[in-house]
Amino acid sequence: MARLALMSAMASPVVGVTPIQQVINMLTEMKKKGEVADATEKKMFAEYTEWTSDQSTNLEQEITWSKAQIDKLTGFIEKADNDVFTLGEEIKALDDEVATMENDRKAAAALRESENGAFLLEEQDYAESVDAIDRAITKLSAQNYDRPQQLLQIQKMAGKSHGMRRVLAALLEIQSHDDGAPEVAAYESQSGGLIEMLKGLSKKFREELADLQREEANRAHAFEMQNMHLTDLITVSTQDREEKAALKAKQTAASAEAKGNVVSTKSDLAADQKLLSDTKVTFEEKKATFDGNQKVRAGELEAIVKAIEIMSSPDVSGLVQVAPVVSKAPSFLQKKSQSMKVVVQSRASDMLKMRAEKLSSKLLASVAADVAANPFAKVIDMIESLIAKLKEEAAAEGAHKAWCDEELKKNKLKRNRKGAAVDRLSAEINEMQTSIQDMATAIKTLSAEQAELTTAMAESTEIRNKEKSENAATVSDSQAGADAVKRAIVVLREFYSSQSFLQTHKQAPEMAAYKGMGSASGGVVGMMEVIQSDFTRIAAETKAEEGQNQREYDAFMKDGEFTKKHKHDLEFKTNLEKDQAEFKLEGMKKDLVGNSVELDKANDYYENLKPNCLEVHVSFEERAAQREAEIAALKDAYKMLDEM
Repeated sequence: MARLALMSAMASPVVGVTPIQQVINMLTEMKKKGEVADATEKKMFAEYTEWTSDQSTNLEQEITWSKAQIDKLTGFIEKADNDVFTLGEEIKALDDEVATMENDRKAAAALRESENGAFLLEEQDYAESVDAIDRAITKLSAQNYDRPQQLLQIQKMAGKSHGMRRVLAALLEIQSHDDGAPEVAAYESQSGGLIEMLKGLSKKFREELADLQREEANRAHAFEMQNMHLTDLITVSTQDREEKAALKAKQTAASAEAKGNVVSTKSDLAADQKLLSDTKVTFEEKKATFDGNQKVRAGELEAIVKAIEIMSSPDVSGLVQVAPVVSKAPSFLQKKSQSMKVVVQSRASDMLKMRAEKLSSKLLASVAADVAANPFAKVIDMIESLIAKLKEEAAAEGAHKAWCDEELKKNKLKRNRKGAAVDRLSAEINEMQTSIQDMATAIKTLSAEQAELTTAMAESTEIRNKEKSENAATVSDSQAGADAVKRAIVVLREFYSSQSFLQTHKQAPEMAAYKGMGSASGGVVGMMEVIQSDFTRIAAETKAEEGQNQREYDAFMKDGEFTKKHKHDLEFKTNLEKDQAEFKLEGMKKDLVGNSVELDKANDYYENLKPNCLEVHVSFEERAAQREAEIAALKDAYKMLDEM
């Protein structure tokens, strides 16, 4: 339309807007349009620059944190691997030490078994010899044997009793050392001498047996002390070994997890570094494009301004101004033409007023007033400029809406993503903290239960040792009592037997010789036998009770050790899981902080978008429809005026 108007103006001699003026108007509009586009581009590039700066700052912070985390994890891995190596060497040394002590304990046990076997054989020989002597004394005392007959009886008994062989050998050895003095003829001296020798041998054998038993007790005690010492050392070394093995496993697992974290952190670091590099490269490319555009726009505006200056100079406008030769008074045709223009201009103004009222458009109302008030030619230019301006505003607002829609969409996705991440991490952190607290409580409970069990086992051991000592004393006393009663019975029987013999062969018939308590010998000896039986029974019952108590104690200690080990293993496992959970919790908290910061930034950016993109009184569609209606009204007015 502007081109048609320009051609019409050039061909028409009617006084009005010249073609030069229309060119100037067109250049002026081009200048305005260029300035608007330049301002829009500068604004968009400023926003892009700010976004690039924020993105680069965030990425640089992430890169710095990742590098620090990698250094921290690398140091931890190095220390953990060194600890694993050192613990491995210490475990190997403890294994060798425990193996050596186990061998020493086995060797000591084998030696003890050998010594005890020899003792039992020798003890049996002594016991049999003592018993044989007692029987020999009883038998010889009850018969009237001379010495050769007594020796013969002893030889016969030696053929039947293994214990009497030692006695016979000892007697023969004593006789071999006899000084050769003549035997005493009296019966009493002969028999009494051999019996005294037997009693002397009995005393000697008993003393040697007691010495042998003391030596055996000392050796047994020494073995028990040595075995207890080795057992304690083995237990301590084994516990130390288990603790070191557990710590080694814990450090190995922690090192493996840290190595995995190093790999993932390095991957994140590489991704952040690449994104930062790409962001900077893209920014530089866009900046170069922007700088080039700004240079072109500046040159273009400068050329347009210069062109306007040239076209606006009096020299140029005077060359193309064609002034028709007219009389001072306008012709009838000129008057008619001017009247028609006024009518059309009035109709156009009325139409614009009606449209303004219908659309509630202040712009159209203002244009209607300008159409009525301004010259005809100026009105056409004004309407053309308004139409162009409205179209530019529509294009700018459309671009702004597209930018808003894109930014709002990206911002919403980011807020949703970061919000979901914050909610998820918060829930996981709460759950992890609860789990860690539960594990801490479980560890405390397990430790207390182990301490209680250790105390109970120590108390049980103390009670068992005291009980064992008391039972041993009871058995020893009972055996000693039984042995004493047994010897007393032998003495009493010898006495009553001798009294019975004397009564039969030495006392006169008319005399009622005193036999002591011979008549009640059965009662006395029987009572002594009952006492001996009681002592034997007490010893047997005490031994049985001691065995049962020892078995119950061993079962309790075995169960206690198993339970302690189970609780210790469970405590160690829970400690390891707790440490791993705390390590993960630290990472989750850092992730939560990072996502919270990103969410806050996204929310802040959304608040900045609201005034420009959301907080409007009229929707984009309503504004677009209003603008289209205004443009249509202006076009109709332009058409009405242009037809003139």
